[in-house]
Amino acid sequence: MKVSDSCTMPVIAGVEINMDDQGRFNLNALHRASQQGMAKQPSNWLRLESTQDLKNELIDSFNSSDVMSIPIVQKEGRAGGTFAHELLAISYAGWISPAFQLQVNQTFLDYRQGKLQPAFNPAQLSRMDILQMAMDAEQENSQLKQQIEDSRPKVAFHDLVTASDQEVPVSEAAKILGSGEQRLFYFLREYGYLMSHGRERNLPYQRYIDQKLFTVKLKSYHHPEDGQTPYRQTLVTGKGLVQLAKHLREIEVRERLGMTA
Repeated sequence: MKVSDSCTMPVIAGVEINMDDQGRFNLNALHRASQQGMAKQPSNWLRLESTQDLKNELIDSFNSSDVMSIPIVQKEGRAGGTFAHELLAISYAGWISPAFQLQVNQTFLDYRQGKLQPAFNPAQLSRMDILQMAMDAEQENSQLKQQIEDSRPKVAFHDLVTASDQEVPVSEAAKILGSGEQRLFYFLREYGYLMSHGRERNLPYQRYIDQKLFTVKLKSYHHPEDGQTPYRQTLVTGKGLVQLAKHLREIEVRERLGMTA
């Protein structure tokens, strides 16, 4: 793979995805970034027959002199773990979830193309750099304070929405939140509000139903062959709208400040 000229490592969900000296990616770091449980750890993926088939295909495609002729290795020690060829790492991410695979693939693309921003290293800052950063931070704080003041008239609206019994489909919630429908669905799955697999896809997890952020209603539509066909629709409550607006705003502020979401 083409390695970026920068020493910056790919970072996903605040976790640096380090590599070994042959350019293999740390699957344990990917597992931490996915925030999934033990069921999704690399050792379980390695036991799959499909994983072994993919590994063997990679080995067959390598030249004998290729430094990556061993596509996956396990290393001991503090900096150890399971390190795999990029294609295997992306396959592992897809086994965790399709959304995570897309995120990992895009991050790896940005890494290869040198689009990642260098990691912050305070030791390299001069006194003038520190002073400029302090001035920029003060300006940012002033702007945020002004935005807070400007948003005060909206507080009553938020209180009203929170107390409302109204429930709206995700498509309508997207309009209220100033987002596209597909973008909002992706956000809700990416941050764990909605399920992302199988028949339960796009339905809320029970804990968020218990928190009264979402409800699920049984609807039906007319199928030309099967007649009236039932389906379940996710609805966002007033409380949910406020929570999502707050979460989206926090991400926006973090991005403006150069922080990880």
